[in-house]
Parts: sequence; C-alpha cells; structure tokens
Amino acid sequence: MDNEQVAEILEEIGTLLELKGENPFKTRAYQNAARTIEGIHEPLASLVAEDRLTGIKGLGDALRQKITTLVETGKLPYFEELKASIPPGLIEMTEIPGLGPKKVKALHDELGIESIDALETACEEDRVAGLKGFGKKTQQKIIDGIEFRRKFSGQHHLHSAWITAEPILESLRQHPDVIRCSVAGSLRRWKETIGDLDFIASSRAPENVIDFFTNQEGILNIVAKGDTKASVILEDGLQADLRVVMDKEYPFTLAYFTGSKEHNIVMRQRAIDRGLRLNEYGLYKSKTETHDSKLRVKCTSEEDIFRALDLELIPPELRENRGEFEAAEKGELPNLVEWTDLRGSLHNHSNWSDGKESLEEVAAAAYDLGCSYWAITDHSQSSFIANGLDINRLTRQINEIEHINQLYQDAERPYRVLSGSEVDILTGGRLDFPDDILAQLDVVVASIHQVFSQSEAEMTKRLIGAAENRYVHMLGHITGRLLLQRDAYKLNQHAVIDACAETGTWIELNANPWRFDMDWRLWQYAKEKGVKCVINTDSHRFEHQQYLRFGAQIARKGWLTKRDVINTLSLKRLRTALLWKRK
Repeated sequence: MDNEQVAEILEEIGTLLELKGENPFKTRAYQNAARTIEGIHEPLASLVAEDRLTGIKGLGDALRQKITTLVETGKLPYFEELKASIPPGLIEMTEIPGLGPKKVKALHDELGIESIDALETACEEDRVAGLKGFGKKTQQKIIDGIEFRRKFSGQHHLHSAWITAEPILESLRQHPDVIRCSVAGSLRRWKETIGDLDFIASSRAPENVIDFFTNQEGILNIVAKGDTKASVILEDGLQADLRVVMDKEYPFTLAYFTGSKEHNIVMRQRAIDRGLRLNEYGLYKSKTETHDSKLRVKCTSEEDIFRALDLELIPPELRENRGEFEAAEKGELPNLVEWTDLRGSLHNHSNWSDGKESLEEVAAAAYDLGCSYWAITDHSQSSFIANGLDINRLTRQINEIEHINQLYQDAERPYRVLSGSEVDILTGGRLDFPDDILAQLDVVVASIHQVFSQSEAEMTKRLIGAAENRYVHMLGHITGRLLLQRDAYKLNQHAVIDACAETGTWIELNANPWRFDMDWRLWQYAKEKGVKCVINTDSHRFEHQQYLRFGAQIARKGWLTKRDVINTLSLKRLRTALLWKRK
C-alpha cells in the first residue's frame, strides 16, 4: 500500500472516530498523521523496511504500528472493525456537501437518521431545522446537497479516470492478439467528468482479448461477457467496457464510440446527404442501413472517414457539435495547443501557505520538469485557513525567492522563480493587499475564496473590480466550482470576460481536476474577445505539476491554440507581458 492510500485510510479513521463521538484529540491525531504521510516524498515501504518511522514527528507507537501493518499487508483489522461498527449510511451522509461528521452524528443521535433517504425525508418534514446548530438555512443546504450528489452520482473526475484507464490500455497494447486499441467515449474527448470507461480494440482472436480483459487485477465483478464485448466494475467504482472488432471495422467503431451523441448525429446525416450510410461498423455505399462488407468504403483510419465526408480530421476534443463541422469544411480547424508548449505555471503554492513543499523544493521540481519559469503565488492574509501571508511574510518571501534565483543564474538553461500572490478578492472588488505591495510582485492572481452566497450582480462586480486593478494579471478559478462537490457561485461570466477584454486581464484555466475553471465551453467566446488564457496547475504538492497535461487538454477542448495561452511564452517574452498591463 502506497503513501496516498495509507493517508486516505488514516483520514477515514479520523472521520469514523468523529462519527462515534470519540475524543477529539484522538480524531485529530489520525487526521494530522494523514497530512504528515501526504507530505512524505519517500515511499513508506522504504521507511518501514528500514525502521525509520520512529523519526517522523507526530507518529506515536500505535500509529506507527498501524501504518506498518497497512504497508506490509494492505489491510488493518482496526480499521475494518471500526468501519463495521458504524451504519454505512452515516459514512455516505458525510459525502453530502457541507455536512461533516459532527452534524451527521447529531442527526443520528437526535433523530435516529441512518441513511440519505431518511435524511431527505426529515428535511422535507421540517424536522432538521429545529435541531441545535442547524436551522432553516442549513436544512435547505442539506436538501440542495442531496440533490447535487444525486445529480452527479456515477460520475468520476477526469484525472482519476485516466489513472485507472492508462494501465488497462497499456496492458491491452501489449497483448499479442491486439492489433490496435484506444480509449473512447467522454474520456477520449477529455470531458471534465467521466461516467464510465470505454475501450475499443481490433483483433483476429477477440475471445482471447475478452478473456484477458475480464481477468485483470482490480476487477470487483463482471457485469457482462460475450465473444466480442465485456463490461466489468473496477475497485474504484468505475465501469469499464471493451468492444473487440475486426481491424477493418476499427476506425468506424472508434469514431462512433468516441462520440459525442450530437457530433455523431451530424456525421451520419452528412453520410446520408452523400448517398452513404455510416454506423459503428463502416461507411457504406448504400441508401439504406446495411452491414454488407462488400459495400463498405475502405477507410484505414478516422482521417479517412472524415475525408470521405469532405471534412478535415476533427480532433476528439472538439467532437461536441460546437462549430467543428463548419471549421472542418473550410479547412479552418485550429492548430490546438499541446501540453509540451507550456513553459511553466503562474499559480502555485509552497509550504509558506497551504502547499507541502518548500520554496527550494518547488523551484527544483519545476526546473527538473523542464520549465522555464514557475510562479509562487501563496495565499494572501485573509485566507486564514490556508495560512495566508501577511505583508511582512510576503516581503520576506520575495527576498527568499530572489535568493533562490541567484542559485539558478548559471543553470544550463534560462530559469526563474517568479514572486507572486493569489490575492483574495474581498466584497465589493477590493483586494487583500494594497497596490504598493502588489506592485512589488512579478505575478498577481486574484481569486474569490470566501462569501460565495452573494447575488450574481455582487459576485460579478467583485471579479470585474479585480480585473480593473492595473496590478492584477489574471483572475483565478473564476466560478469557484469544485466538480462533483460544489456548484459554481452565481456569476455573469460573459460580463467578466468582457471586462477582462477591456482591461487586458488574463483568465486562468485552473488545471486542478476538481476545478477546470474557467469552463471549456466559454473559451471560444473569450478567444473571440481577445482574452488570453493562462493554464495553471494551482499546485500544492509535487504531483500536481502533472496537471499541466490535463489543463492543456481542456484548453484544446476550448479551441485554444498556442498563441491563445500566455504561459507558452518564453521567459523573456513572459516578463514583458507581465509588465504590459501595469504600463
């Protein structure tokens, strides 16, 4: 069991203890241990094997023993017994946005509620509002949270879907009976959330491939298994479907199951308009539906299919029927940005606020990644929970960053750590730092982190006010959404984009998979207005640097090219661009 898995179990133990009403110090010990494990870069297996857990602050004898058991066996009897002692419905209730373990325990103790259905009934009967510490507003939030959870039931974050899919895809590629294979569906189109995994493969021995697929590790159960199709449920709850076809059918099947539905409808109609029929098995010279292989138009790739329908090859990310057909007909599809075009990220955190690594560690990791620059934009003073920096600490950080940059003066390639702040946008559009402090920073990201309940007009005014400040380079995660967890706050996004166009302010595409904010559906409008995008990882730990790849794919989905993205610029050109608005 790796570090992340151990940390997740320790965190869950803390939640379970809180549901049981255990001593808060005991609960906090497990939660703190989880944070400690998350911050350890060395594999726990090495620390356990070499008996080095003793030297880690905050881990007592009991915790060290439990961690050792988890690492060595992958199981922990204490955890299993604790979990079995609590009604499973209580654990599910903690997944409702805004409903923590303490409130769940109160609902159980006072009203005997043990399931989400029972909780919903109690709210509808107005029994929750009368409990101490709840009230009408909390009751309504619970109702909204239940509806939100139900709405996104069965959905998964894009990055977790890829983490699950890539090993399966790689194993299929290595199978001797597989000729070609790919993911399909919304994962291949890089949608922000995924329902299930779709795999397409071609083979002359489909039964062998199906048997291999259904016997892989990590499968909870087999939903269906035939000669050419199979569906399984994986350990993380994702359903994975595999279709195996003949290689001459492969391009058509891949295109069909990539979708989207709206895109496919137009594709089929284009075929009909040309006296053809298109389905998942082929493109046929026929005026009626058919699977007759003698009538199939020879297409060895998806590009051949699009060409037969008088179109350029449309990248999977754009297959949403949002203007791609008009552009492909005219040969005007954009040359979409690649993640390798990115030179760095302009919104990142260190352990000066709520990040895990030191300034030196963050700088070294970004340099090793091949970046030309990396901005440190820790939280500002109003973000108490995130250990935001006050003016004195920010000043010290600026000096420390300059010292780090001196260490890279003789590096093999140009590289610079940029000083910055993710400054809070307060009510009315005021910023958390005065202009004379912001003027000392290389990069300023302005974001909203509190008071989400204001009206659409008030929230819009706050963001526009920040955009109008000459020292603000970009707006961060402008809607505040957390995918599958929290809806966007009320906001007129088009008005904010218009204001950014007028003021020369950039808009962030926050590449954190829980955010992907601004939404890809709005980037075409922003691009038309001349607003530049900044693809930022919002890194809080080393692993988050990989989000550059995900951010680039979402940018591609928004039709963005290299020229539309600020952090494709060289270090020299970026520094010029950063100074432009202030002038």
